[in-house]
Amino acid sequence: MENNVTMKARDTVAAKLAECFITIDGRRYNFMQMIDMEAKVEKTKSTVPRLGAIMAGHKSCGMEGTFSGTAHYNQSVLRQALLDYKNTGHDIYFEMQITNDDPTSGAGRQTIVFYDCNTDGGVLAKFDADGEYLDEEIEGTFEDFSMPESFAKLTGFLTN
Repeated sequence: MENNVTMKARDTVAAKLAECFITIDGRRYNFMQMIDMEAKVEKTKSTVPRLGAIMAGHKSCGMEGTFSGTAHYNQSVLRQALLDYKNTGHDIYFEMQITNDDPTSGAGRQTIVFYDCNTDGGVLAKFDADGEYLDEEIEGTFEDFSMPESFAKLTGFLTN
């Protein structure tokens, strides 16, 4: 254990220091309304029977991307996209870019760009006479992603 390194607390990434942009039909929006967001991929796997092995194997054969988050209820861009789809049948696909950037952390910046994002639906109207502020859930899928910027490897992370 003498060569083990402990992560420095300052190298955690501050949850609030992020940016989120969406691009719809060539127009880029600063989606500062977001309170939280998570995008993830789930690998599709096939079960592989193996002669001479008690345990089945598993082989990756695809991926599916989803996103979900909470936003302040103060924009109509995504509602307009739903209205356009209802009226014309033309569904809206968009690009979303999320950057985490905590200048205190040695991890630096990470940017992920999600392509062909499509919402699952959305809130059209709401109120809450007993609430403090309005928010809404935003969920959907994406079909591709890239990582133009990745976190730096922290000191001690790479051991060989």
